[in-house]
Amino acid sequence: MKTAITKKQEQELIASIERGEWRPVKDMEKEIARHRLIARETMKKDQRINVRLTQYDLVSLKAKAAHEGIPYQTLVASIIHKFVSGQMA
Repeated sequence: MKTAITKKQEQELIASIERGEWRPVKDMEKEIARHRLIARETMKKDQRINVRLTQYDLVSLKAKAAHEGIPYQTLVASIIHKFVSGQMA
């Protein structure tokens, strides 16, 4: 799900930089490595579930995933993650 940055977002970032809200990172390579590890551990999928769905729901789910350009399993995992993390009511 790639999203392009809008002109308004770009202007907000520039204004934020001009206000001095950004600070340099002391050890950039170390920070990059740390964040890569966090991302890798966060995205690690090491558990499996089985769910029975109606044919209609599965076809609809696959259609929505295709529209988003992602595999339907990825869409399901994203929906579940958003729900359990409180990002979805």
